Parts: sequence; C-alpha cells; structure tokens
Amino acid sequence: MSPVSSTKRALVTRGGWDGHQPVEATELFIPFLREHGFDVRVEEGPAAYAESDYMRDLDLVVQSITMSSIEPDQLRGLTRAVATGTGFAGWHGGIADSFRASADYLQLVGGQFATHAALHPHAQRTGEMEDNYVPHRIELTTAGREHPITAGLADFDLVTEQYWILSDDLNDVLATTTTAVREWEPWHRPVTCPAVWTRAWGEGRVFVATPGHRVEVLQDPNVRAIVERGLLWAAR
Repeated sequence: MSPVSSTKRALVTRGGWDGHQPVEATELFIPFLREHGFDVRVEEGPAAYAESDYMRDLDLVVQSITMSSIEPDQLRGLTRAVATGTGFAGWHGGIADSFRASADYLQLVGGQFATHAALHPHAQRTGEMEDNYVPHRIELTTAGREHPITAGLADFDLVTEQYWILSDDLNDVLATTTTAVREWEPWHRPVTCPAVWTRAWGEGRVFVATPGHRVEVLQDPNVRAIVERGLLWAAR
C-alpha cells in the first residue's frame, strides 16, 4: 500500500475588480504557501467551489475576488467545506467585499465593506483611487496582543484605504481602526471597526485582514506578517 501524502492543499481563487490587483496580490503569497508545504491550485473565479470531491478535504481557501457574483452550487460548496474544517482566508475587498448579493456569504465572513473615508472633496481629490488614501492607525486589541496571528506586533500606521466594516460579535477581533470625523462627511463621531478578525464556522476557521488595497500595502512588513500568519492559522 502506498504511503499517505502529508502535503497540505490550498486553493487560491482570484478575480473581480482589477483595481485590487487580484493576480499580483495572490502571487505574493503563493510562494509562501508552497514553502510551508502546500500544494497550490490557482483558479480565476469561484467555480472550483462547486467541486465537492475536491473541496471535501481541502486545507485552505485563499480568496481575492472583489464584488463579482457566485452561483448557488459554488456557495454551497464553499460554506460546506468551511463548516467541515477547510480554512478560509483573505484580505481587503477580495474577501470583505465579495459577492454582495449573497447573505449566506456575508454571514460566513462576518464582515462587509460599507465605505471608506476620502480626502477633502474640493481641495485634494483628483478623481483617482488615491482620493481614498487617508492616514490611519491599525490598533491591536487585547486579544490581538496574544493571538498567534498578531502577537509581538505593535500598532502601526498606513496611508491607504481605511475600510468601514459592518460586522457582528461572532468575530474575534484582533485589530481595529477608527475612522475620524471629517467636516465634509455625514457622520458626527469617530467610528471604530474591525481591521483584522477571525471567526469560527463549524469546524473551520475564517481569517480576514482589511488592509491590502494593492500590492504595495500587502508588502508593508506588518500587513504581510499578519496575512502570512493568518493563512497558516486558518488552514485545517
């Protein structure tokens, strides 16, 4: 009888809005996964989620698909896999702004992008995505200072999109970010949202980091460390 392979298996799915560089962003982490013993399959879009035999024993799904849509059989395959132990992980809009029309997907992930702050509408905007690049801080929670994904890290600053996330308290929040009051915006007090969280779903683990708008953000040492640790933590 041939020996059982100990190789772990990861599925990387990518697509949707090109502004988030789904190909370039996922290519940052594929070598890391392979270095840590994963056999990596890459797919453009979520079609593989419907392959029940393949998904059954998968160790990790890394998703970078912004907006887009998902078919019912694909969503069932993903949620079933996570509930039975497959890890589900991603960053920014590739996981927290995917498949907006699916309530079941939103419940699985535990957070949905709502908006991001922007520069002053008259003095500073140019009509490019940089209009939404604002200085902000990622602050670790008490739980985050002890969790293996974020332990040993300190609060850090970014100048990029700052996600305002709608979420629920099933999440274990490891880091937050607070959107400031701006005189040209309709909110009247600072709003604190999760920036890094985990979520237990059945036997599976979900990991989400909201920083990661483009490759240069993912290359920030703090963001990259969080994502790499999160991928390994989420895996079966």
